[in-house]
Amino acid sequence: MDILIKDVLLNDQRTDILISGNRIAKISPNIESSGCELINASGMAALPTFVNMHTHIPMTLFRGYGDDLPLQQWLNTKIWPNEKNLDEEIIYWGTKLGCLEMIKTGTTCFSDMYFFLPQEAQAVKDMGIRAVLGLSLFDGCNPDNLPNVKKELEQFEQTLALTDDHVQFAISPHAPYTVSGPTYQYLKAYANERNLLLHTHLAETQGEVDNTLRDFGLTPVQHLRKWKALDSRSTLAHCVYLSDDDIKILADTGATVTHNPNSNLKLGSGLNFRYADLVKAGVNVTLGTDGCSSSNNLDMREATKIASLVQKGRTLEPTVMPIGEALDMATVNGAKVLGIDMGRVTEGALADLILVNLKTPAFTPNHNTLSNWIYAADSSVVDTLICNGKVLMRGHHVDGEEEIMEQAIKMAKRLITV
Repeated sequence: MDILIKDVLLNDQRTDILISGNRIAKISPNIESSGCELINASGMAALPTFVNMHTHIPMTLFRGYGDDLPLQQWLNTKIWPNEKNLDEEIIYWGTKLGCLEMIKTGTTCFSDMYFFLPQEAQAVKDMGIRAVLGLSLFDGCNPDNLPNVKKELEQFEQTLALTDDHVQFAISPHAPYTVSGPTYQYLKAYANERNLLLHTHLAETQGEVDNTLRDFGLTPVQHLRKWKALDSRSTLAHCVYLSDDDIKILADTGATVTHNPNSNLKLGSGLNFRYADLVKAGVNVTLGTDGCSSSNNLDMREATKIASLVQKGRTLEPTVMPIGEALDMATVNGAKVLGIDMGRVTEGALADLILVNLKTPAFTPNHNTLSNWIYAADSSVVDTLICNGKVLMRGHHVDGEEEIMEQAIKMAKRLITV
């Protein structure tokens, strides 16, 4: 059934929005249409949904576990030992919990990196949002283990058949400190042959950069360029420590960078993300939350606010990352590299949007809706979320949310044993 949103604030104007199928068919005042599902949006504003470009959704079950530790200690003592307990049921309910949180906070698309992709895909489809799911791959930095990686890819070929309007897939070598250069080269060629994204961690800590320079005489970015792993279908999470030459390489290759401010702050990775320099060089910069195990939530509105504030404080320049750029980083910039026509509430675009409640103190007065949304409000103001032309949340309630949370508690008890 078509959806007609009446009397909504969009770009500071009151208008109607007609959704036909999975597209925004018309935006105009006083649209007349019979047989539609009507949504009275007086007192609300329509905004684009977020695109979370780096996360590990099933790790939502780790929320609040292993806090206040350095990255490598956190991975080695808290995360990797417990991940041995993962199974299909844990992945399914952990993914549903993550999707529920993203729906509640205004996200309809995410780029993930994890395991058990068929179960992740099923959970995403059941929740009705969008995802690009990356298969996490490791070779222990030993290219002799490439045959084992190839065996995982043989199973992955069957997973690719699950691709549809809601779910796509990617290749996700973990990081240069867990994957060898020859394996990166092989995986990038594999991804290119199948028109898949390559999604990896890169230059997250100073220690990673120092070790890569020690072992290879190259920065992590230079290392991946050597092994032909960088092009316009490469998305690189973190990139906190970049040299001038690194930034030029990223611009020349067309690679996309994903900033994860909350995770980088919480794990003590640093404040060195060079947003203004990357943008000036022409690099596509996107935004992610990382997993709940390191950022503790999947709230992209919060991540957008923190990203903007940190850049202003880091550079001592309040004009860096103005609100429009910040919102683009969290929406359309990610949608562009994923090849999904979303991130804008415009005629012809995919019908992914949120309606936020303006009758709150955070929107009073409402001199600037985008500013109030990012800097003043919290995500509880998200009343309605529509993805692919389907209403997934009304009145800040998602069907089945109680069962999801109950099951997630059970799964977390099975997962965390160390």
